[in-house]
Amino acid sequence: MRTLLTAGGLSLAFSLFLTPLFVKLFHRLQLGQFIRDDGPQSHHAKRGTATMGGIIIILATLFGFFASALMFGGDGISASSLLVLLMLVGMGAVGFVDDFLKVRNQRSLGLGGWAKIVGQVVVATVFAILAIQFPNTQGYTPASLGISAVRDVPALDIGRIATAVPAVAIILYLIWVNFLAAATTNGVNLADGLDGLAPGASILAIGSFIFIGFWQFNQSCFSPTIDQDNLAKCYTTNDPLSLAIVAAAITGALVGFLWWNTNPAQIFLGDTGSLGLGGALCALAVLTHTELLLILIGGLFVIEAGSVILQRAYFKITHGKRIFLMTPIHHTFELKGWAEVTIVVRFWIIAGLLVAAGVGTFYLEWLSVS
Repeated sequence: MRTLLTAGGLSLAFSLFLTPLFVKLFHRLQLGQFIRDDGPQSHHAKRGTATMGGIIIILATLFGFFASALMFGGDGISASSLLVLLMLVGMGAVGFVDDFLKVRNQRSLGLGGWAKIVGQVVVATVFAILAIQFPNTQGYTPASLGISAVRDVPALDIGRIATAVPAVAIILYLIWVNFLAAATTNGVNLADGLDGLAPGASILAIGSFIFIGFWQFNQSCFSPTIDQDNLAKCYTTNDPLSLAIVAAAITGALVGFLWWNTNPAQIFLGDTGSLGLGGALCALAVLTHTELLLILIGGLFVIEAGSVILQRAYFKITHGKRIFLMTPIHHTFELKGWAEVTIVVRFWIIAGLLVAAGVGTFYLEWLSVS
């Protein structure tokens, strides 16, 4: 517990107190946001605002996590927590290249569509392969070949489905992880269109894994003190406490960053932050075996991405008609005249309710197991 609290506190302090220095540095390096001409007119006032704020979140997370681990004898450092950091840093690096090209070329397109996809696939595939290595003393690896809801679903166990051809199981597993990574990274990226929206929603979503990881630690099948009456309810998650600690470090970094990212924002996440946070969210879900629960925990990101998918599909089917005024859907409310702060706060409320439903579902499943 002390490592968890220290990791969150140190990363929060780092981002809260050092972000103004990074803002000055980014302005000096002319790393300012480029605004699309076809976006809402109110956004043009944001042109030149410092971007690539994800760098601060990543550095704050690394500082809080490793400093707390060193203070308490390496507590929290495990294969599972390092895999989450791999996704945070790896996806953040893809986003950094995209951000840098946008700033240098002064256009809304950085990396080409396929180049960005290739970068995301490489990072997600490396993560997926490493996640089925490093078995613990009981033989369980950080990730499993099963698709999980609140825990692995036997009927969706890819390993069992493809028993006759193991290579097929691995390929299906890699496809599944890459799909999740694409969904989370693009979902957070699409939500990053208003001051504070994506960081605030990410605090709620990633913060929920502090509870999930800590609860799985208390109810671990590998604990020598596990209640024999609860063996059917226990979890086979590897290193759940370390996952809670890394989630706390990311959440702390986000809280400190949000102080400077609320309207009017002094710095933006950029793709560096949104892709990195989406990658971390995916990794936490895979490693806690709660992948399908992301529909609720990341519900706001599902809504944002879903609005874009619906709009494009309807546009093509109807040859030019639209469902929404503009997507992602938060732009529709802007065009309706809602104040930016009003949209952000209401979307935070929606995100919070969905996260509460996700965490509630997680706990109710434990209560229902007999």
